[in-house]
Amino acid sequence: MPTPKLLNQVRNVIRVKHFSLSTERAYVGWIRRFILFHHKKHPTEMAEAEIRQFISHLAVDAKISASTQTVALSALLFLYRDVLKKDLPYVDNIERAKPAKKLPVVFNRSEVQAVLARLDGTHHLISCLLYGSGLRLMEAVRLRVKDIDFERGEITIREGKGAKDRVTMLPVSMLENLRAQLKRVRIHK
Repeated sequence: MPTPKLLNQVRNVIRVKHFSLSTERAYVGWIRRFILFHHKKHPTEMAEAEIRQFISHLAVDAKISASTQTVALSALLFLYRDVLKKDLPYVDNIERAKPAKKLPVVFNRSEVQAVLARLDGTHHLISCLLYGSGLRLMEAVRLRVKDIDFERGEITIREGKGAKDRVTMLPVSMLENLRAQLKRVRIHK
């Protein structure tokens, strides 16, 4: 049986390690860009110097953010350590992107209410859960009926970030909206 192509090998290892689909897409994308940057040279023919050159290029020429540069570097380290089984010494002397100095913008209560007032239906319901329960977007989208405990006022998030389960509160203000949504869904089945 022929050896799978490199990017398929990357996907297979990521899936064995139960990484999220978004991590898989990001890592495969950065590895592909790394290979193309070096004119389709196979990663087994490259090492620290090429990684350093690519990551520095991202900061200096592509002007990506510091966090994006970190993801790209993590993808390449994953490729070498976990897929190619090649130990790399610490990759240093990399031109780093400058971290953002701005504080994140956080809406105050009236701004949140103004945004929520402009939404309706499922979008309103999901947005209220994001705000009121502290759910992440994919956690809210993947939420199932069995994960909502109306009596205890809790939501169980299964396999959230880091593939961990956690419990968060179900806002009292959302109880009737959620019950109404469940009735609508049952009627349409």
